[in-house]
Amino acid sequence: MAGSTLFAEQALLPEGWASDVLFEIGADGDLAAVVPDAAAHPARRTAPVAAGPVIPGMPNLHSHAFQRAMAGLTERAGKAGDEDSFWTWRQLMYAFAGRIAPGEVEAIAAQAYVEMLKAGYTAVGEFHYLHHDLDGRAYANPAEMSERIIAAAHAAGIGITHLPVLYAQGGFGGEPPRPGQRRFLHDLDGFLGLVDALSQRHARDPQVRVGIAPHSLRAVTPELLAGAVRGLHARDRDAPVHIHIAEQTKEVDDCLAWSGKRPVQWLLDTMQVDRRWCLVHATHMTGDETKRVAASGAVAGLCPTTEANLGDGIFPATDFLAAGGRFGIGSDSHISVSPVEELRWLEYGQRLLHRRRNVLSGGGSVGARLYRAALAGGAQALARPIGRFATGARADLLVIDKNAPCMLGKTGDALLDAFVFAGNVNPVRDVMVGGKWLVQERHYLAEEAVFARFRSAIATLGA
Repeated sequence: MAGSTLFAEQALLPEGWASDVLFEIGADGDLAAVVPDAAAHPARRTAPVAAGPVIPGMPNLHSHAFQRAMAGLTERAGKAGDEDSFWTWRQLMYAFAGRIAPGEVEAIAAQAYVEMLKAGYTAVGEFHYLHHDLDGRAYANPAEMSERIIAAAHAAGIGITHLPVLYAQGGFGGEPPRPGQRRFLHDLDGFLGLVDALSQRHARDPQVRVGIAPHSLRAVTPELLAGAVRGLHARDRDAPVHIHIAEQTKEVDDCLAWSGKRPVQWLLDTMQVDRRWCLVHATHMTGDETKRVAASGAVAGLCPTTEANLGDGIFPATDFLAAGGRFGIGSDSHISVSPVEELRWLEYGQRLLHRRRNVLSGGGSVGARLYRAALAGGAQALARPIGRFATGARADLLVIDKNAPCMLGKTGDALLDAFVFAGNVNPVRDVMVGGKWLVQERHYLAEEAVFARFRSAIATLGA
């Protein structure tokens, strides 16, 4: 396949907004060159012209794809006298997960990934724990469910960092797993065997990266956690490690009862947490923990729409960013599949908490600061060359509809402010991933076929 070109009147480069930008895209889907002020460049005469400003596609660092099919099914009160919480939601999720077969997982994931692409996500971190058959036994191919997820990403065209989950116990201190967790469980050898098989199979695939996700401190023993990280980095020293942590106050209380330490404190004291780690949620941290996570170089994986939907709490974003912390965003349970909504509610949560405006602006544009930070943090967490327009990075880009009502007259950072805060009509017009146009004029190229398979899966599940 030959390379291609694209010309943009405005584009967001690492050093800031630039005019008359020529993108030269290699046959491998990477950017071969990014040339600003290229109005007189010889290739300008034949290059297609983007229909609006061009910005990097957003990484989605935390996804449980199958949960897209249950979005909206948990928004009613439980039994009289019960207080609805994350823990009651989890029981409903376990029941739903207990019914899904491989073909349905693939169909649901493909639909979720198409929705992500149309919204402006161009890569996804799939925190994948639905490993085994309905009775908890491994499939003939232990990687069956992972391969279905990766096949869905291939079909949709989205880049994926696949993160098989290690899950071994039902709670802190070796509590036995519950029946609803039987599809998730691995011992260390079986888990590392799965990771090895996936890594070897997809080693030369530029669309796929493999890491691991020890589910949480309540789901793995210290020995398993250390063994999984050691085994991963013996094979791939730069591979990412994602973990749920300190999402709920009950988790903090249980960890204190088990170890005498809070979850983030225990992790930082026990493991070598560095830039390869993504701490998902990290909602409940002390001031000292917040500073230590920022200093570690790890990424905080923030999912504000899911955290709000589950009643988790509000991340200490002002203190974290003031300490130099890095963050990215994820759609997690897919109650929303919109990077705009994640960024908007990240800021709005802080406004409600602190009762003032433009809390995370850093002294300038809130939308621009949040978008740029989430690009960098997401790229780091997914360990992929994405989130920036530079030679050697993947050609993952969004074209913003300059004629969308909220975009009229906006340029530079004001465009990102409008993108994040000025409406609920998606202004993403076109989406390119790895040098291929996947969404054009707001339409995903194979949208009807993907939706038909999704509709069939929903009918089978009775969702």
